[in-house]
Parts: sequence; C-alpha cells; structure tokens
Amino acid sequence: MKKEERYNGVLSWFKENVPVAETELHYENPFHLLIAVILSAQCTDKRVNMITPALFEAFPTPEVLAASSPEVVYEYIKSVSYPNNKAKHLVGMAQMLLKEFNGVVPSDVDELQKLPGIGRKTANVIASVVFNKPAMAVDTHVFRVANRIGLTANSKTPLETEKTLIKYIPEELVAITHHWLILHGRYTCVARKPKCEACGLAPWCKYVQKSK
Repeated sequence: MKKEERYNGVLSWFKENVPVAETELHYENPFHLLIAVILSAQCTDKRVNMITPALFEAFPTPEVLAASSPEVVYEYIKSVSYPNNKAKHLVGMAQMLLKEFNGVVPSDVDELQKLPGIGRKTANVIASVVFNKPAMAVDTHVFRVANRIGLTANSKTPLETEKTLIKYIPEELVAITHHWLILHGRYTCVARKPKCEACGLAPWCKYVQKSK
C-alpha cells in the first residue's frame, strides 16, 4: 500500500467517524490552557482536570500567578507528576508572559517555546488548539500511533514524526488530526495491547497487516 493511499484511508475514516475531536483538558482561555498544558507533561489529562478548577480560581490572570511563589503554587498542584518543577515553571511562565508579551499568550510556536515549561510539543498544542494553526504536537500517543499504523514508517524522534505528518496531511486537517491520533492512541491503539479487533483503521494499518 502506498503511503498516500494509507493517509487518504486513515483521514477519510476519521472524518466520517470522528467529526469532532478536541483536547480533553479543561480551560476557559489561552492562559488557562497554557497552565494545563504545562501540568499535563507526563501526567494524565484526567488528573490535571481534577486540580485546575481550584488553581484557575486562585490564579485567574498572569499578574496574580506572577506575583505568587513556587511554594504557594505547589500546594495546588502537588498531586501531579514533578510538582516542584512545574510550580517553578508556572510562576516563571507568568512572569515572562508579562515581561515579554504584555500578558498575552503568543500564537507563534517559536515565541511560545521561550516560556518556562513549554517545549516544542506543548507549543504546538497551544498554537493548534487556541489559534487553529496547522501545528502537529507529537506526544507519546501520536508518536506511537503514527508509527504503528504506518503513517511515519519508523520515525526515530518526535520531530521526525511531526515533519512527516505535516508533509502528508492537508493543512486544514493538521489541527484536528493531532486530536484524532491522540484520542485513538488513548482509547483504541493503546500501548501494550492495541484493540485491533475494534479498530476501524484496520484496512490501512501496517501493524494489522503484519499481524495477519
């Protein structure tokens, strides 16, 4: 099967069967999502969503968060992974947001990566989710699913996966494809034992074809 045929089949199936796909992180504005994305590193969205209501209420704006301290923020986020580092990142992010960006979350991926706690993956999430830019955030789910299906054919790094996906996916579908792949990896194409028997992508999946 040619790569273009596989992409066309996978994207067509998603468009027909999963017309709506969005982040599972709860947020009300770009600043909230920035906080949630920082917290979500190596942590489940479910856990993040449990703690962010109180966090958002205590720190509703960059000004309030910037004036706080990592020690205070820690008390709100101590149940997530790496809370000490994330508390420092959150305060530092708010301070830089005020100093460099007048308190406004930037839409540019390179600008976003200047903020503490924001790497390329998380910058792409913000650009895609908030600003609907054709940015492909490659987390563990996207990396695994894209390789397993055969969309990226043994990519060794997230950046390699990102570049391949961007090359073959129509620009207007990049943002939603990010969510399609994440959700597929979270609920169907799981890491240890993928649910191939219940997967609609089987006709185009390299993993399924090899398993026959």
